[in-house]
Amino acid sequence: MNKPREVAKLEIVPVRQAFKHEAHNFTRWLELHIDALTERLGFELSVTAREQKVGDFSIDLVCEDDEGGAVVIENQLERTNHNHLGQLLTYLVNLDAKKAIWITTEPRPEHQKVIEWLNEASSTDVGFYMVRVEAAKIGDSPFAPIFTVLAMPNQKIKEVGEKKKEWAANHLDRYSFWSELLEKSKGKTKLFSTISPVRFHYINMGAGQSGIYFAYTVTRKRGTAELVIDKDKQEGGAKNKKMFDQVRKHQAEIERVFGGPIEWERMESARSSRIRISIDGDPFNNPQSRAKLQEQMIDAMIRLHEALKPYLETLTAD
Repeated sequence: MNKPREVAKLEIVPVRQAFKHEAHNFTRWLELHIDALTERLGFELSVTAREQKVGDFSIDLVCEDDEGGAVVIENQLERTNHNHLGQLLTYLVNLDAKKAIWITTEPRPEHQKVIEWLNEASSTDVGFYMVRVEAAKIGDSPFAPIFTVLAMPNQKIKEVGEKKKEWAANHLDRYSFWSELLEKSKGKTKLFSTISPVRFHYINMGAGQSGIYFAYTVTRKRGTAELVIDKDKQEGGAKNKKMFDQVRKHQAEIERVFGGPIEWERMESARSSRIRISIDGDPFNNPQSRAKLQEQMIDAMIRLHEALKPYLETLTAD
């Protein structure tokens, strides 16, 4: 009968028991045993320099990855702090590195979140890594470091970051568009004169009673001037449909005053209803189209307001 195999207990000990001094012991050991780290990271590294100077600072290790890109490693055998985070970024930028690795014994959650944010916000060819290092031994065996990757770049994170950048760019585009439109509008009408630009795809102003308002909207391909009826907040908006029908009874006269056809959208599957003018144009990429679209939207809003105003004064859901 086979005797049971003896299984020893793995003991986690303070890293300082294994490496008394960060630079003299741990960094030198890592330089000679970089494969212990690369096995956890999933890509090859070769050390090219230790304690390389960058201004008044010294980079613990400078490496090359398997694609020939520069990689900086910052070791911190203590709780993470802002100084080391700043140094890591300084090294990355000054060496034009593509990867930055922060090795620490005690990562603060706040700093791990920063590394995750940097991966999300940076370009697709730049990556940040946070690695926790622990020391272990079995019985009287030599100490061995254990590396755990806590944060690293991946394609999904980068895609989220790119999408957020796109959203931010859209916000800036729309804010700029509304700023220009509202400024132009002030010279022609008092409509929207108290409204401030926003980052959303629409701006609106009240039409005399709660839930009914005039609105501008803009997308990548067109702009609109419209009246929205959304007074009834109940599902289906039955009273909204009733008020819409009251206005539409005067469609012929309204379109005569407006000076052309209008889109009448009862919107059976939605709660609200709307009456609008759509104008095709490129509001963000073509300056000439942008200016023309703004002028047309303002003109349409002035005429739409004038045509609808008599019927809104007596509009009721009762």
